[in-house]
Amino acid sequence: MAVSELRAVIAGGGTGGHLFPGIAVARELEKRVEKPEILFVVGKRPLEAEILSRYGYPSRSLDVEGLKGGSIIKKMKVIFGLPGSLSQASDVIRRLKPHFVLGVGGYSSGPVCLAARMMKVPSAVHEQNSYPGLTNRLLARVVDCCFVSFEESARFLKCPRIVITGNPVREEFLEGSGRPDSLTIENQKDMNQSFTLLVVGGSQGAIAVNEAVIEAVKILKGKGRIIRVIHQTGKNDLERISSSYKGFNADAEVSAFIYDMAAAYRKADLVVGRAGATTIFELAATGKPSILVPYPFAANNHQESNARSLVKAGAAEMILQRDLSGELLCDLIMKYMTGRDLLSSMSRAALGIARPYAAGAIADGLMEMAHL
Repeated sequence: MAVSELRAVIAGGGTGGHLFPGIAVARELEKRVEKPEILFVVGKRPLEAEILSRYGYPSRSLDVEGLKGGSIIKKMKVIFGLPGSLSQASDVIRRLKPHFVLGVGGYSSGPVCLAARMMKVPSAVHEQNSYPGLTNRLLARVVDCCFVSFEESARFLKCPRIVITGNPVREEFLEGSGRPDSLTIENQKDMNQSFTLLVVGGSQGAIAVNEAVIEAVKILKGKGRIIRVIHQTGKNDLERISSSYKGFNADAEVSAFIYDMAAAYRKADLVVGRAGATTIFELAATGKPSILVPYPFAANNHQESNARSLVKAGAAEMILQRDLSGELLCDLIMKYMTGRDLLSSMSRAALGIARPYAAGAIADGLMEMAHL
Protein backbone atom coordinates (compact mmCIF):
# COMPACT_ATOMS: atom_id res chain seq x y z
CA MET A 1 0.00 0.00 0.00
CA ALA A 2 1.46 3.38 -1.04
CA VAL A 3 2.24 5.91 1.66
CA SER A 4 0.07 8.99 1.15
CA GLU A 5 1.73 11.30 3.65
CA LEU A 6 4.94 11.60 5.56
CA ARG A 7 6.12 14.07 8.18
CA ALA A 8 9.74 13.92 9.31
CA VAL A 9 12.18 15.89 11.43
CA ILE A 10 15.88 15.74 10.61
CA ALA A 11 17.98 17.28 13.38
CA GLY A 12 21.66 18.14 13.55
CA GLY A 13 24.24 20.40 12.06
CA GLY A 14 27.10 22.56 13.19
CA THR A 15 28.97 21.89 9.93
CA GLY A 16 28.03 21.13 6.34
CA GLY A 17 29.42 17.65 6.92
CA HIS A 18 26.56 16.92 9.31
CA LEU A 19 23.83 18.51 7.20
CA PHE A 20 24.60 17.04 3.78
CA PRO A 21 23.89 13.39 4.73
CA GLY A 22 20.55 14.57 6.14
CA ILE A 23 19.79 16.32 2.85
CA ALA A 24 20.63 13.12 0.95
CA VAL A 25 18.17 11.15 3.12
CA ALA A 26 15.49 13.84 2.68
CA ARG A 27 15.79 13.52 -1.08
CA GLU A 28 15.35 9.75 -0.85
CA LEU A 29 12.22 10.22 1.25
CA GLU A 30 10.87 12.50 -1.48
CA LYS A 31 11.22 9.63 -3.96
CA ARG A 32 9.09 7.38 -1.76
CA VAL A 33 6.31 9.78 -0.81
CA GLU A 34 4.81 12.56 -2.89
CA LYS A 35 5.39 15.92 -1.21
CA PRO A 36 6.53 14.77 2.25
CA GLU A 37 6.72 17.40 4.98
CA ILE A 38 10.35 17.51 6.11
CA LEU A 39 11.64 19.98 8.67
CA PHE A 40 15.32 20.40 9.59
CA VAL A 41 16.12 21.46 13.15
CA VAL A 42 19.56 23.03 13.45
CA GLY A 43 21.67 25.30 15.63
CA LYS A 44 22.18 29.03 15.35
CA ARG A 45 24.93 29.20 12.70
CA PRO A 46 23.72 31.17 9.65
CA LEU A 47 25.46 28.75 7.26
CA GLU A 48 23.11 25.92 8.27
CA ALA A 49 19.92 27.78 7.36
CA GLU A 50 21.56 29.13 4.20
CA ILE A 51 22.52 25.64 2.98
CA LEU A 52 19.04 24.27 3.67
CA SER A 53 17.37 27.23 1.96
CA ARG A 54 19.40 26.58 -1.18
CA TYR A 55 18.11 23.00 -1.20
CA GLY A 56 14.54 24.14 -0.59
CA TYR A 57 14.09 22.77 2.95
CA PRO A 58 12.52 24.71 5.84
CA SER A 59 14.47 24.86 9.08
CA ARG A 60 13.98 25.76 12.71
CA SER A 61 16.88 26.69 14.97
CA LEU A 62 17.27 25.81 18.63
CA ASP A 63 19.03 27.81 21.34
CA VAL A 64 21.63 25.12 21.94
CA GLU A 65 25.42 24.91 21.88
CA GLY A 66 27.95 22.12 22.18
CA LEU A 67 29.63 21.13 25.44
CA LYS A 68 32.97 20.33 23.83
CA GLY A 69 35.66 22.95 24.37
CA GLY A 70 35.18 26.37 25.92
CA SER A 71 35.48 27.58 29.48
CA ILE A 72 33.76 26.23 32.58
CA ILE A 73 31.44 29.24 32.48
CA LYS A 74 30.44 28.45 28.92
CA LYS A 75 29.83 24.78 29.79
CA MET A 76 27.60 25.80 32.71
CA LYS A 77 25.69 28.17 30.44
CA VAL A 78 25.13 25.33 27.96
CA ILE A 79 23.93 22.97 30.71
CA PHE A 80 21.52 25.52 32.17
CA GLY A 81 20.19 26.18 28.67
CA LEU A 82 19.32 22.53 27.97
CA PRO A 83 15.80 22.61 29.49
CA GLY A 84 14.95 25.54 27.23
CA SER A 85 16.24 23.80 24.09
CA LEU A 86 14.36 20.63 25.09
CA SER A 87 11.19 22.70 25.44
CA GLN A 88 11.77 24.18 21.97
CA ALA A 89 12.32 20.71 20.51
CA SER A 90 9.16 19.41 22.15
CA ASP A 91 7.23 22.31 20.65
CA VAL A 92 8.53 21.42 17.16
CA ILE A 93 7.40 17.82 17.54
CA ARG A 94 4.05 18.79 19.03
CA ARG A 95 3.29 21.09 16.10
CA LEU A 96 4.53 18.88 13.23
CA LYS A 97 3.54 15.48 14.69
CA PRO A 98 6.30 13.71 12.72
CA HIS A 99 6.20 10.01 11.89
CA PHE A 100 9.86 9.83 12.92
CA VAL A 101 12.92 11.88 13.90
CA LEU A 102 16.42 11.39 12.52
CA GLY A 103 19.48 12.85 14.24
CA VAL A 104 22.45 13.35 11.93
CA GLY A 105 25.07 14.44 14.45
CA GLY A 106 25.86 17.76 16.05
CA TYR A 107 24.54 19.14 19.31
CA SER A 108 21.13 20.25 18.00
CA SER A 109 20.13 16.61 17.44
CA GLY A 110 20.33 15.91 21.18
CA PRO A 111 17.24 17.81 22.44
CA VAL A 112 15.17 16.74 19.41
CA CYS A 113 15.85 13.02 19.74
CA LEU A 114 15.35 13.19 23.51
CA ALA A 115 12.04 15.02 23.05
CA ALA A 116 10.99 12.37 20.51
CA ARG A 117 11.64 9.62 23.05
CA MET A 118 9.65 11.47 25.73
CA MET A 119 6.74 11.95 23.29
CA LYS A 120 6.87 8.36 22.00
CA VAL A 121 7.87 9.32 18.44
CA PRO A 122 10.13 6.75 16.67
CA SER A 123 13.67 8.07 16.42
CA ALA A 124 17.07 7.13 15.00
CA VAL A 125 20.53 8.61 14.63
CA HIS A 126 23.10 8.32 11.90
CA GLU A 127 26.75 8.15 12.96
CA GLN A 128 29.17 9.17 10.24
CA ASN A 129 32.54 8.51 11.79
CA SER A 130 34.48 5.46 12.85
CA TYR A 131 34.38 6.76 16.45
CA PRO A 132 30.97 8.22 17.42
CA GLY A 133 30.64 11.74 18.72
CA LEU A 134 29.48 12.43 22.28
CA THR A 135 25.93 13.36 21.25
CA ASN A 136 25.35 10.12 19.37
CA ARG A 137 26.96 7.97 22.07
CA LEU A 138 24.44 9.38 24.54
CA LEU A 139 21.48 9.26 22.15
CA ALA A 140 22.15 5.64 21.18
CA ARG A 141 20.68 4.63 24.52
CA VAL A 142 17.34 6.35 23.86
CA VAL A 143 16.69 6.03 20.10
CA ASP A 144 15.15 3.04 18.35
CA CYS A 145 17.89 2.55 15.75
CA CYS A 146 21.44 3.64 14.92
CA PHE A 147 22.59 3.79 11.29
CA VAL A 148 26.39 3.79 10.98
CA SER A 149 28.86 4.54 8.19
CA PHE A 150 31.71 2.38 9.54
CA GLU A 151 31.32 -1.07 11.02
CA GLU A 152 33.89 -0.33 13.75
CA SER A 153 31.72 2.41 15.29
CA ALA A 154 29.00 -0.08 16.25
CA ARG A 155 30.89 -1.33 19.33
CA PHE A 156 30.75 2.14 20.91
CA LEU A 157 26.97 2.47 20.63
CA LYS A 158 24.58 0.94 23.17
CA CYS A 159 21.56 0.71 20.89
CA PRO A 160 18.90 -2.01 20.44
CA ARG A 161 19.31 -1.95 16.64
CA ILE A 162 22.40 -1.02 14.63
CA VAL A 163 22.42 -0.99 10.81
CA ILE A 164 25.58 -0.51 8.72
CA THR A 165 24.67 1.70 5.76
CA GLY A 166 27.68 3.79 4.82
CA ASN A 167 27.46 7.57 4.70
CA PRO A 168 24.65 9.16 2.64
CA VAL A 169 25.92 11.07 -0.38
CA ARG A 170 23.82 13.58 -2.30
CA GLU A 171 22.60 12.33 -5.66
CA GLU A 172 24.59 14.88 -7.67
CA PHE A 173 27.81 13.20 -6.51
CA LEU A 174 26.69 9.94 -8.12
CA GLU A 175 26.07 11.48 -11.55
CA GLY A 176 28.93 11.14 -14.00
CA SER A 177 31.34 9.88 -11.34
CA GLY A 178 34.68 8.39 -12.30
CA ARG A 179 37.79 9.70 -13.98
CA PRO A 180 37.70 13.27 -15.31
CA ASP A 181 38.45 14.00 -18.97
CA SER A 182 41.99 14.98 -18.05
CA LEU A 183 42.82 11.32 -17.38
CA THR A 184 42.24 10.15 -20.96
CA ILE A 185 45.07 8.54 -22.91
CA GLU A 186 45.32 11.54 -25.23
CA ASN A 187 45.87 13.93 -22.35
CA GLN A 188 48.52 11.73 -20.76
CA LYS A 189 50.87 12.59 -23.64
CA ASP A 190 51.49 16.08 -22.25
CA MET A 191 52.74 15.76 -18.70
CA ASN A 192 52.91 19.53 -18.32
CA GLN A 193 49.23 20.03 -19.14
CA SER A 194 46.82 21.95 -16.93
CA PHE A 195 46.08 20.02 -13.76
CA THR A 196 43.23 20.91 -11.39
CA LEU A 197 43.64 20.62 -7.64
CA LEU A 198 40.57 20.86 -5.38
CA VAL A 199 41.26 21.91 -1.78
CA VAL A 200 38.55 21.30 0.84
CA GLY A 201 39.40 21.74 4.50
CA GLY A 202 35.79 21.21 5.57
CA SER A 203 32.99 23.77 5.59
CA GLN A 204 34.94 25.95 8.04
CA GLY A 205 38.29 25.56 6.31
CA ALA A 206 41.61 24.36 7.72
CA ILE A 207 44.42 26.87 8.26
CA ALA A 208 47.23 24.28 8.27
CA VAL A 209 46.01 22.77 4.99
CA ASN A 210 45.48 26.22 3.44
CA GLU A 211 49.03 27.31 4.25
CA ALA A 212 50.65 24.10 2.99
CA VAL A 213 48.71 24.26 -0.29
CA ILE A 214 49.72 27.89 -0.89
CA GLU A 215 53.38 26.97 -0.41
CA ALA A 216 53.11 23.83 -2.56
CA VAL A 217 51.43 25.69 -5.45
CA LYS A 218 54.07 28.43 -5.26
CA ILE A 219 56.84 25.83 -5.51
CA LEU A 220 55.10 24.09 -8.42
CA LYS A 221 54.72 27.39 -10.27
CA GLY A 222 58.40 28.06 -9.73
CA LYS A 223 59.14 24.72 -11.37
CA GLY A 224 57.10 25.74 -14.38
CA ARG A 225 54.21 23.37 -13.66
CA ILE A 226 50.79 24.48 -14.86
CA ILE A 227 48.26 23.95 -12.08
CA ARG A 228 44.79 25.32 -11.47
CA VAL A 229 43.39 25.43 -7.93
CA ILE A 230 39.80 25.41 -6.69
CA HIS A 231 40.09 26.26 -3.00
CA GLN A 232 37.47 26.31 -0.24
CA THR A 233 39.18 28.32 2.47
CA GLY A 234 36.54 28.75 5.16
CA LYS A 235 35.13 32.20 5.99
CA ASN A 236 37.94 33.34 8.30
CA ASP A 237 40.78 32.57 5.90
CA LEU A 238 39.27 33.77 2.62
CA GLU A 239 40.94 37.18 2.36
CA ARG A 240 44.39 35.98 3.40
CA ILE A 241 44.46 33.01 1.03
CA SER A 242 43.06 35.04 -1.88
CA SER A 243 45.79 37.65 -1.38
CA SER A 244 48.47 34.95 -1.21
CA TYR A 245 47.46 33.47 -4.56
CA LYS A 246 47.32 36.92 -6.16
CA GLY A 247 50.80 37.60 -4.79
CA PHE A 248 52.37 35.07 -7.13
CA ASN A 249 49.74 35.25 -9.89
CA ALA A 250 48.37 31.74 -9.38
CA ASP A 251 45.43 30.37 -11.36
CA ALA A 252 43.12 29.97 -8.38
CA GLU A 253 39.35 30.03 -7.84
CA VAL A 254 38.97 30.86 -4.15
CA SER A 255 35.79 30.90 -2.06
CA ALA A 256 34.84 30.65 1.60
CA PHE A 257 32.36 27.86 0.90
CA ILE A 258 31.61 25.87 -2.27
CA TYR A 259 27.88 25.28 -2.57
CA ASP A 260 28.06 23.15 -5.73
CA MET A 261 30.71 20.78 -4.43
CA ALA A 262 29.73 18.02 -6.88
CA ALA A 263 30.66 20.29 -9.81
CA ALA A 264 33.98 21.12 -8.12
CA TYR A 265 34.76 17.41 -7.72
CA ARG A 266 34.01 16.80 -11.40
CA LYS A 267 36.59 19.43 -12.40
CA ALA A 268 39.32 18.06 -10.13
CA ASP A 269 42.17 15.73 -11.00
CA LEU A 270 43.25 15.45 -7.36
CA VAL A 271 41.68 16.50 -4.03
CA VAL A 272 43.51 17.73 -0.93
CA GLY A 273 41.49 17.91 2.27
CA ARG A 274 40.56 16.77 5.74
CA ALA A 275 39.14 13.32 6.39
CA GLY A 276 35.65 13.83 7.76
CA ALA A 277 33.23 11.05 6.86
CA THR A 278 31.32 13.19 4.37
CA THR A 279 34.53 13.94 2.45
CA ILE A 280 35.60 10.27 2.54
CA PHE A 281 32.34 9.00 1.05
CA GLU A 282 32.10 11.82 -1.49
CA LEU A 283 35.60 10.95 -2.71
CA ALA A 284 34.57 7.30 -3.01
CA ALA A 285 31.31 8.10 -4.79
CA THR A 286 33.04 10.33 -7.35
CA GLY A 287 36.13 8.17 -7.73
CA LYS A 288 38.49 10.99 -6.86
CA PRO A 289 42.13 10.42 -5.92
CA SER A 290 43.08 12.36 -2.80
CA ILE A 291 45.75 13.49 -0.36
CA LEU A 292 44.18 13.55 3.10
CA VAL A 293 45.37 15.51 6.14
CA PRO A 294 43.27 14.26 9.09
CA TYR A 295 42.26 16.82 11.70
CA PRO A 296 44.50 15.79 14.62
CA PHE A 297 42.12 16.91 17.38
CA ALA A 298 39.07 14.92 16.29
CA ALA A 299 37.55 12.69 18.98
CA ASN A 300 39.60 9.51 19.36
CA ASN A 301 41.50 10.59 16.24
CA HIS A 302 38.62 9.30 14.10
CA GLN A 303 39.65 11.33 11.05
CA GLU A 304 42.91 9.40 10.83
CA SER A 305 40.92 6.17 11.03
CA ASN A 306 38.59 7.47 8.31
CA ALA A 307 41.54 8.34 6.08
CA ARG A 308 43.18 4.95 6.55
CA SER A 309 40.10 3.29 5.06
CA LEU A 310 40.88 5.00 1.74
CA VAL A 311 44.64 4.57 2.04
CA LYS A 312 44.24 0.84 2.70
CA ALA A 313 42.10 0.53 -0.44
CA GLY A 314 44.75 2.32 -2.51
CA ALA A 315 42.49 5.33 -3.10
CA ALA A 316 44.37 8.02 -1.19
CA GLU A 317 47.62 9.24 0.32
CA MET A 318 47.71 10.50 3.90
CA ILE A 319 49.90 13.14 5.52
CA LEU A 320 49.63 13.62 9.28
CA GLN A 321 49.39 17.29 10.19
CA ARG A 322 52.59 17.13 12.24
CA ASP A 323 54.44 16.11 9.06
CA LEU A 324 52.66 18.51 6.72
CA SER A 325 54.76 21.00 4.77
CA GLY A 326 54.56 22.77 1.45
CA GLU A 327 57.57 20.83 0.18
CA LEU A 328 56.12 17.41 1.03
CA LEU A 329 52.73 18.31 -0.41
CA CYS A 330 54.42 19.64 -3.57
CA ASP A 331 56.30 16.35 -4.02
CA LEU A 332 53.09 14.33 -3.75
CA ILE A 333 51.16 16.57 -6.13
CA MET A 334 54.05 16.38 -8.61
CA LYS A 335 54.01 12.58 -8.31
CA TYR A 336 50.43 12.49 -9.58
CA MET A 337 50.81 15.29 -12.12
CA THR A 338 53.48 13.21 -13.84
CA GLY A 339 51.89 9.82 -13.14
CA ARG A 340 48.41 9.82 -14.61
CA ASP A 341 48.33 6.02 -14.49
CA LEU A 342 48.61 6.33 -10.69
CA LEU A 343 45.63 8.69 -10.65
CA SER A 344 43.60 6.24 -12.71
CA SER A 345 44.44 3.41 -10.32
CA MET A 346 43.45 5.48 -7.28
CA SER A 347 40.21 6.50 -8.99
CA ARG A 348 39.21 2.88 -9.58
CA ALA A 349 40.09 2.01 -5.97
CA ALA A 350 37.93 4.84 -4.63
CA LEU A 351 34.93 3.80 -6.72
CA GLY A 352 35.39 0.24 -5.47
CA ILE A 353 34.56 1.19 -1.86
CA ALA A 354 31.67 3.58 -2.59
CA ARG A 355 28.31 3.08 -0.86
CA PRO A 356 25.96 4.79 -3.34
CA TYR A 357 22.77 3.39 -1.77
CA ALA A 358 23.38 4.55 1.82
CA ALA A 359 20.76 7.32 1.76
CA GLY A 360 18.15 4.96 0.32
CA ALA A 361 18.91 2.31 2.93
CA ILE A 362 18.42 4.85 5.73
CA ALA A 363 15.18 6.17 4.18
CA ASP A 364 13.82 2.63 3.95
CA GLY A 365 14.88 1.88 7.52
CA LEU A 366 13.17 4.98 8.85
CA MET A 367 9.91 4.19 7.10
CA GLU A 368 10.01 0.61 8.35
CA MET A 369 10.72 1.84 11.88
CA ALA A 370 7.62 4.07 11.69
CA HIS A 371 5.53 1.24 10.15
CA LEU A 372 4.92 3.18 6.96
